Amino acid sequence: MFHYASAIFWGLLQPVNLVGLLLLASVVAGAFRWRITALLASSAGLLVLALSAWTTFGALLLHPLEHRFSRPDPVLENITGIIVLGGGFEGAINLARGGYELNDSGDRFVEAAILARRFPDARLIISGGNGSVMLAGEGDADTAPRLLEALGVERSRIELENQSRDTYENALMTRRLVEPRPGERWLLVTSAFHMPRSVNLFRKAGFEVIPWPVDYKTSGMEGVGLAEDNVIDSMRNTTLGLREWIGLLAYWLTGRTESILPPV
Repeated sequence: MFHYASAIFWGLLQPVNLVGLLLLASVVAGAFRWRITALLASSAGLLVLALSAWTTFGALLLHPLEHRFSRPDPVLENITGIIVLGGGFEGAINLARGGYELNDSGDRFVEAAILARRFPDARLIISGGNGSVMLAGEGDADTAPRLLEALGVERSRIELENQSRDTYENALMTRRLVEPRPGERWLLVTSAFHMPRSVNLFRKAGFEVIPWPVDYKTSGMEGVGLAEDNVIDSMRNTTLGLREWIGLLAYWLTGRTESILPPV
């Protein structure tokens, strides 16, 4: 139920859809000659659009998330395993065409292949089913072996957790699959903006992991002002930032994590 409720809630709240809903409300209010309501709705829509597309608002939302964790330095030895969270493939396209098309979070799986070569004795876990509520698609754990084998990773090394629909289920089902033991070292690979929520959930599940962030969306140098990126990337950053902060808050309020942001 939580998975479906969060998908519906986010579908209404993400910036592009919110702008559309506010403009629709403005049109409806105008048809009924509710002039003040129409003006407020259209103004709110313009404000959301301006902040999302033409300012650094999205990048500033992502900065504290992307800066929360960094890779261990020096790189650790004796790594037990590598956990890669799904979210990097175009599931609907891959289901239809049978390939391994990557989206803008595909760095997760490129890094997985690199780490598999760096740590040849480590287990490699891919966690992620199809979490879409509306769109049929192939889960990332089902797609990943085709890409990883093409990049030189032996199929026998790849272990799949392909039932989870969100990060909460990633953590629970991966722990069940792995059964980690005290003293083991497990790397967690996911996008830098997504790492705080992921670490929170894995810790709550009783699985201590070592963050290995990838797929940065900002330079970390953006200041307050007009967007330094193109409109599409600025909208994407705002969408990602709002979703992560709302997710962090929602998981904390529902008791799925111990804190909004995990301790470093």
